[in-house]
Parts: sequence; C-alpha cells; structure tokens
Amino acid sequence: MLTDPLQTPLSPDAARQYSPLALAFLGDSVYEVMVREMLLREGNRPARELHSQAVAHVRAAYQAAAAGRIAEMLTPEEADILRRGRNASGISVPKHATPADYRKATGFECLFGYLYLCGQTERLHALFAVIWAEGSQENESAE
Repeated sequence: MLTDPLQTPLSPDAARQYSPLALAFLGDSVYEVMVREMLLREGNRPARELHSQAVAHVRAAYQAAAAGRIAEMLTPEEADILRRGRNASGISVPKHATPADYRKATGFECLFGYLYLCGQTERLHALFAVIWAEGSQENESAE
C-alpha cells in the first residue's frame, strides 16, 4: 500500500532541515487559507469584500502584530523557529512594509509552515484562535 506524502507529518527534526524562507513560503499559504476560511464562516459576503478583509489580515504589519500576540504562548522550540524565520537572510522587503514588520511576519509564516509540516494542526488552530480573537477586539475598538 502506498502512503500519501502529503498526509504524513514530518518529524520536528526533519521539518527543521528546511530553510526558514522555505517554511515561510508554505506558512504564508497555510495562514491565508485559515484567514479566508474564517472570513467565509463569519458570513456570506461578496468576494470583493472577502478579499479586502483577507488582505488586511495577511499583510506584514498584521502578521507582525499577530506574532507578538502569541509570543508568550510559544514553546521554546516554536519560539526558536519563529526567531530563525525573523533572522533569515535573503529577505527582500516590499515597499508597503517596514523591514522590522516584514521580518517578524516572515518569522510568523515560518512558524505556521513548520507546524503544518509537523502535522500539528491542533496547535495551529489554537494559535490562530488567539490571533483572530485579539485581532477582532482590536478592530472593534478602532471603530
């Protein structure tokens, strides 16, 4: 019987063998899918509105703030993965982000990619729930 490599989680040691930017590459999409699903579950809205709300949650400044929201919850191993992503070399910062925010966002995405590869979906959902709840509270107080 063949096993599906996409269904087989990697060990933490195997996942750490990937470069931080490769983990961030995956983590960016993992986080974006979670944001899109949450927005969709909150209510049926026009795709244009869903898109603009998703963009607000996946931009570098929001992800950098999200990394700060979960910092105290991270295990030492998770904090190390986030740090590796933040400190990765070869990051080119887009015009719409500050270098500090973009580095923090890259670390955040690196963590999400790592947890996904390790099959730690419950942990991903727990971290995402905190990010979403605190982000929603900030949005309500800003209105």
